[in-house]
Amino acid sequence: MMFEMLQHYGPDLLTGFGITLLSWTLGTVFGLALGFVIEIVRRFGPSLLGYPIRAYVEFIRGTPFLVQIFVLYYGGPLLGLRLDAMPAGILGLTIYGSAYFTEILRAGFDAVPKGQIEAARAIGFANMTIVRRIMVPIMMVSALPPMVNFAIILTKETVILSMITVPEIMFQTQTMMSETFAFFTPILILALFFWGFVELISRLGRRLERRFTYYLLDRS
Repeated sequence: MMFEMLQHYGPDLLTGFGITLLSWTLGTVFGLALGFVIEIVRRFGPSLLGYPIRAYVEFIRGTPFLVQIFVLYYGGPLLGLRLDAMPAGILGLTIYGSAYFTEILRAGFDAVPKGQIEAARAIGFANMTIVRRIMVPIMMVSALPPMVNFAIILTKETVILSMITVPEIMFQTQTMMSETFAFFTPILILALFFWGFVELISRLGRRLERRFTYYLLDRS
Protein backbone atom coordinates (compact mmCIF):
# COMPACT_ATOMS: atom_id res chain seq x y z
CA MET A 1 0.00 0.00 0.00
CA MET A 2 2.73 2.45 0.98
CA PHE A 3 4.84 1.47 -2.03
CA GLU A 4 1.91 2.02 -4.41
CA MET A 5 1.20 5.43 -2.87
CA LEU A 6 4.84 6.45 -3.12
CA GLN A 7 4.93 5.32 -6.72
CA HIS A 8 1.83 7.33 -7.63
CA TYR A 9 2.35 10.42 -5.46
CA GLY A 10 6.14 10.38 -5.34
CA PRO A 11 6.65 13.24 -7.84
CA ASP A 12 4.17 15.45 -5.98
CA LEU A 13 5.82 14.64 -2.65
CA LEU A 14 9.24 15.45 -4.07
CA THR A 15 7.88 18.77 -5.34
CA GLY A 16 6.42 19.45 -1.91
CA PHE A 17 9.70 18.51 -0.29
CA GLY A 18 11.56 20.95 -2.53
CA ILE A 19 9.17 23.77 -1.67
CA THR A 20 9.39 22.96 2.05
CA LEU A 21 13.18 22.95 1.86
CA LEU A 22 13.25 26.24 -0.06
CA SER A 23 10.78 27.95 2.29
CA TRP A 24 12.63 26.76 5.38
CA THR A 25 16.07 27.68 4.02
CA LEU A 26 15.11 31.20 2.95
CA GLY A 27 12.99 31.81 6.06
CA THR A 28 15.81 30.67 8.35
CA VAL A 29 18.60 32.56 6.55
CA PHE A 30 16.60 35.78 6.20
CA GLY A 31 15.22 35.47 9.74
CA LEU A 32 18.73 35.04 11.16
CA ALA A 33 20.04 37.97 9.11
CA LEU A 34 17.16 40.21 10.21
CA GLY A 35 17.54 39.09 13.82
CA PHE A 36 21.26 39.91 13.69
CA VAL A 37 20.58 43.40 12.30
CA ILE A 38 17.91 44.04 14.94
CA GLU A 39 20.23 42.96 17.76
CA ILE A 40 23.12 45.08 16.45
CA VAL A 41 20.83 48.13 16.20
CA ARG A 42 19.49 47.50 19.70
CA ARG A 43 23.01 47.07 21.10
CA PHE A 44 24.83 49.90 19.32
CA GLY A 45 22.05 52.16 18.00
CA PRO A 46 20.16 54.97 19.71
CA SER A 47 18.66 53.93 23.02
CA LEU A 48 15.20 55.11 21.93
CA LEU A 49 15.11 52.30 19.36
CA GLY A 50 15.21 49.78 22.19
CA TYR A 51 11.52 50.28 22.98
CA PRO A 52 10.04 49.57 19.51
CA ILE A 53 12.47 46.67 19.06
CA ARG A 54 11.38 45.16 22.36
CA ALA A 55 7.72 45.64 21.41
CA TYR A 56 8.31 43.96 18.03
CA VAL A 57 10.10 40.99 19.58
CA GLU A 58 7.50 40.49 22.30
CA PHE A 59 4.58 40.81 19.89
CA ILE A 60 5.98 38.25 17.45
CA ARG A 61 6.92 35.83 20.21
CA GLY A 62 3.56 36.32 21.91
CA THR A 63 1.31 35.50 18.95
CA PRO A 64 0.93 32.16 17.12
CA PHE A 65 2.60 31.80 13.74
CA LEU A 66 -0.72 30.71 12.25
CA VAL A 67 -2.30 34.03 13.22
CA GLN A 68 0.69 35.97 11.86
CA ILE A 69 0.63 34.21 8.50
CA PHE A 70 -3.13 34.76 8.17
CA VAL A 71 -2.77 38.46 8.96
CA LEU A 72 0.10 38.78 6.47
CA TYR A 73 -1.58 36.88 3.63
CA TYR A 74 -5.24 37.80 4.05
CA GLY A 75 -4.86 41.13 5.84
CA GLY A 76 -1.92 42.39 3.78
CA PRO A 77 -4.06 43.64 0.86
CA LEU A 78 -5.86 45.99 3.28
CA LEU A 79 -2.48 47.70 3.79
CA GLY A 80 -1.52 47.56 0.12
CA LEU A 81 0.70 44.49 0.57
CA ARG A 82 -0.38 41.90 -2.00
CA LEU A 83 1.76 38.77 -1.96
CA ASP A 84 1.39 35.37 -3.54
CA ALA A 85 1.27 32.42 -1.18
CA MET A 86 4.94 31.45 -1.49
CA PRO A 87 6.46 34.93 -0.91
CA ALA A 88 3.99 35.49 1.94
CA GLY A 89 5.06 32.22 3.54
CA ILE A 90 8.77 33.03 3.29
CA LEU A 91 8.21 36.55 4.62
CA GLY A 92 6.13 35.13 7.46
CA LEU A 93 8.86 32.66 8.44
CA THR A 94 11.42 35.48 8.23
CA ILE A 95 9.49 37.79 10.55
CA TYR A 96 8.60 34.98 12.95
CA GLY A 97 12.16 33.68 13.08
CA SER A 98 13.78 37.09 13.43
CA ALA A 99 12.22 37.73 16.85
CA TYR A 100 13.50 34.46 18.27
CA PHE A 101 16.91 34.76 16.65
CA THR A 102 17.19 38.27 18.10
CA GLU A 103 16.76 36.94 21.61
CA ILE A 104 19.15 34.04 21.01
CA LEU A 105 21.78 36.45 19.71
CA ARG A 106 21.19 38.83 22.62
CA ALA A 107 21.96 36.04 25.08
CA GLY A 108 24.99 35.02 23.03
CA PHE A 109 26.40 38.54 22.90
CA ASP A 110 25.79 38.96 26.64
CA ALA A 111 27.98 35.89 27.22
CA VAL A 112 31.02 37.57 25.62
CA PRO A 113 33.48 38.62 28.38
CA LYS A 114 33.25 42.37 28.86
CA GLY A 115 36.99 42.61 29.46
CA GLN A 116 37.73 41.61 25.87
CA ILE A 117 35.35 44.26 24.53
CA GLU A 118 36.85 46.95 26.77
CA ALA A 119 40.36 45.96 25.74
CA ALA A 120 39.44 46.20 22.05
CA ARG A 121 37.95 49.66 22.58
CA ALA A 122 41.04 50.73 24.50
CA ILE A 123 43.25 50.04 21.49
CA GLY A 124 40.91 51.91 19.15
CA PHE A 125 38.77 49.22 17.51
CA ALA A 126 35.54 50.49 15.96
CA ASN A 127 32.26 48.93 17.06
CA MET A 128 31.79 46.93 13.86
CA THR A 129 35.36 45.62 14.08
CA ILE A 130 34.72 44.52 17.66
CA VAL A 131 31.54 42.77 16.57
CA ARG A 132 33.17 41.03 13.60
CA ARG A 133 36.49 39.98 15.11
CA ILE A 134 35.69 39.44 18.78
CA MET A 135 32.00 39.26 19.64
CA VAL A 136 30.64 37.13 16.79
CA PRO A 137 33.19 34.26 17.03
CA ILE A 138 32.81 33.99 20.82
CA MET A 139 29.04 34.48 20.70
CA MET A 140 28.57 31.71 18.15
CA VAL A 141 29.93 29.05 20.51
CA SER A 142 27.16 29.66 23.05
CA ALA A 143 24.43 30.75 20.62
CA LEU A 144 24.81 28.05 17.97
CA PRO A 145 23.05 25.20 19.86
CA PRO A 146 19.85 27.24 20.52
CA MET A 147 20.02 28.62 16.96
CA VAL A 148 20.11 25.08 15.55
CA ASN A 149 17.30 24.09 17.90
CA PHE A 150 15.12 26.95 16.70
CA ALA A 151 15.96 26.16 13.08
CA ILE A 152 14.57 22.68 13.78
CA ILE A 153 11.41 24.24 15.20
CA LEU A 154 11.06 26.28 12.01
CA THR A 155 11.08 23.08 9.92
CA LYS A 156 7.86 22.05 11.65
CA GLU A 157 6.33 25.51 11.33
CA THR A 158 6.53 25.18 7.54
CA VAL A 159 3.47 22.89 7.61
CA ILE A 160 1.38 25.95 8.52
CA LEU A 161 2.14 27.38 5.08
CA SER A 162 -0.27 24.80 3.65
CA MET A 163 -3.06 26.88 5.26
CA ILE A 164 -2.40 29.66 2.72
CA THR A 165 -2.11 27.14 -0.17
CA VAL A 166 1.69 26.95 -0.38
CA PRO A 167 2.13 23.52 -2.07
CA GLU A 168 4.72 22.24 0.41
CA ILE A 169 4.86 18.67 1.65
CA MET A 170 1.96 18.99 4.12
CA PHE A 171 -0.22 20.36 1.33
CA GLN A 172 0.74 17.41 -0.89
CA THR A 173 0.07 14.98 1.96
CA GLN A 174 -3.40 16.45 2.50
CA THR A 175 -4.08 16.09 -1.21
CA MET A 176 -3.01 12.45 -1.01
CA MET A 177 -5.35 11.82 1.93
CA SER A 178 -8.32 13.51 0.26
CA GLU A 179 -7.88 11.48 -2.94
CA THR A 180 -7.18 8.07 -1.38
CA PHE A 181 -9.19 8.36 1.88
CA ALA A 182 -6.17 6.79 3.56
CA PHE A 183 -4.78 8.64 6.56
CA PHE A 184 -2.23 6.51 8.37
CA THR A 185 0.15 5.92 5.46
CA PRO A 186 0.37 9.58 4.28
CA ILE A 187 0.86 10.80 7.86
CA LEU A 188 3.54 8.14 8.42
CA ILE A 189 5.34 9.28 5.27
CA LEU A 190 5.15 12.89 6.48
CA ALA A 191 6.48 11.96 9.92
CA LEU A 192 9.39 10.01 8.43
CA PHE A 193 10.24 12.95 6.18
CA PHE A 194 10.42 15.41 9.08
CA TRP A 195 12.33 12.94 11.25
CA GLY A 196 14.99 12.57 8.56
CA PHE A 197 15.03 16.33 7.93
CA VAL A 198 15.53 17.11 11.63
CA GLU A 199 18.27 14.49 11.96
CA LEU A 200 20.14 16.05 9.05
CA ILE A 201 19.92 19.56 10.54
CA SER A 202 21.04 18.26 13.95
CA ARG A 203 24.11 16.59 12.46
CA LEU A 204 25.02 19.70 10.49
CA GLY A 205 24.58 21.79 13.63
CA ARG A 206 26.94 19.59 15.63
CA ARG A 207 29.57 19.85 12.89
CA LEU A 208 29.26 23.65 12.93
CA GLU A 209 29.66 23.69 16.71
CA ARG A 210 32.90 21.71 16.46
CA ARG A 211 34.22 23.99 13.70
CA PHE A 212 33.62 27.16 15.72
CA THR A 213 35.17 25.60 18.81
CA TYR A 214 38.28 24.58 16.86
CA TYR A 215 38.42 28.06 15.32
CA LEU A 216 38.53 29.71 18.73
CA LEU A 217 41.09 27.24 20.03
CA ASP A 218 43.32 27.95 17.02
CA ARG A 219 43.08 31.70 17.67
CA SER A 220 43.91 31.40 21.36
